[in-house]
Amino acid sequence: MIDQVDEFEAYRSKMNNKLLNDNNKVIKRILNLDTNSFSEGALGSETKELLGLVASLVLKCDDCVKYHIESSHKSGWKKEQIVEAMSIGTLIGGTIIIPHLRKAYDYLEQVEEKYGKN
Repeated sequence: MIDQVDEFEAYRSKMNNKLLNDNNKVIKRILNLDTNSFSEGALGSETKELLGLVASLVLKCDDCVKYHIESSHKSGWKKEQIVEAMSIGTLIGGTIIIPHLRKAYDYLEQVEEKYGKN
């Protein structure tokens, strides 16, 4: 079986490097803003990851969902907490989110398989 977690991480890293190496000021600033937005602030970075996950699910961005599932898991959130956050995203987004929820749940299980359960 292909390790989807490794495959996703490698592709994301490769493409981010290409984007940054192209030296486009706007893209660099957007990526920097994205990174800095998830740092500690009035809300902890862990909470921001769950917020990012919910927003990504509502917007139906499967790559974003994968990123935030992994980041949420690495931040220490338990499966039950991540699934509950995704349930809010599904409620807000409606039934059209269910196919993305299936993919997200599958990816969460793979992340837990790779990194262990919290």
